[in-house]
Amino acid sequence: MLPFELLLSNPLQFFRVEVVLEDINDHSPVFPEKRVVFKIPETSEPGSRVPLEVARDLDIGSNTVQAYSISPQNKYFIVSFGSRSNGDKYVELVLEKSLDREEHAEMGFHVIAVDGGSPPRSGTIEISIIILDVNDNPPIFTQERYIGKVLENMPEGSVVLTVSATDQDAGVNGEISYQLSEAEDQSDSTFVIDNTTGEIKITKPLDFEAAQSHELSVRATDGGGLSAICKVLVEVVDVNDNAPEVVVSSFSSPLPENTAPGTVVALFTVRDRDSGANGKISCGLEDQLFFSLRPAYKNYYELVTVSALDREETARYILRVTAADAGSPPLTSTQTFTVDISDVNDNAPVFNQTSYT
Repeated sequence: MLPFELLLSNPLQFFRVEVVLEDINDHSPVFPEKRVVFKIPETSEPGSRVPLEVARDLDIGSNTVQAYSISPQNKYFIVSFGSRSNGDKYVELVLEKSLDREEHAEMGFHVIAVDGGSPPRSGTIEISIIILDVNDNPPIFTQERYIGKVLENMPEGSVVLTVSATDQDAGVNGEISYQLSEAEDQSDSTFVIDNTTGEIKITKPLDFEAAQSHELSVRATDGGGLSAICKVLVEVVDVNDNAPEVVVSSFSSPLPENTAPGTVVALFTVRDRDSGANGKISCGLEDQLFFSLRPAYKNYYELVTVSALDREETARYILRVTAADAGSPPLTSTQTFTVDISDVNDNAPVFNQTSYT
């Protein structure tokens, strides 16, 4: 170094001085945006990658961004970063676990960029993930089998029962419509279902005596075409809408007036198409002294004589048999037997007087 006096004595001489500025960590990493939203199909495979814009740091060297992390950590995503072959840096979210929109429709976290300064500085970006639904869930009925009971005299349009199905998918994929198909042995439809509500209604009068139950199949279909089927059993409850019937098997008339007591005059059966108490029948004969009813076998009855007959006293008997069921109110029917008494020679001639003059 030249003495200061020499410099002053030769002012035309110049010297080059290099000054090296050392960087200090006075800038934090900054992402281009504060918040980004990604929409990802729930069918995305593990290993799928979502690119992020790298964080920028005006510092240089080790003071620039050195690491990225996720906060709070989750089981679905990790962050991957590095440099490509051309030297460009990259940051990506990597899917680690399969997504399920029905479990998590949305999720959020922060990606943090940290530089290598001392002390380190950091910058964050808010990440919102929206899981896009796919039709991966079929409808599910609340019951595999529905059972409904309906009186046979319920008017047309009455609601028998309502089926219900749910679908975990969203939007059109979760919209359910219902269709009804009856058993193959039914030639026409007795029921109809509301496509939207699942209400099953009667379309025509029911008849317990014709069909005591109806088996139906209901299909629920979502907007994506997936479907499920449930069974419906409609039990028809009997009402007392049938009067007893009296069916005569044999009947003898006229009867000789010397017919012995206990002789069977008529054999008949009673029946009622209703069930339970509505179909339970009792028979009665109008009060009189010469005939009675007695049970024969099961629902058969015999009309028999109980006293000696006398044509000369009564030549004809009008017998009324009443059959009544045990319904509430009871229904009845009446069968009339007209029994003629035929003459036998059981009377000798009788003079009007014991003597004539």
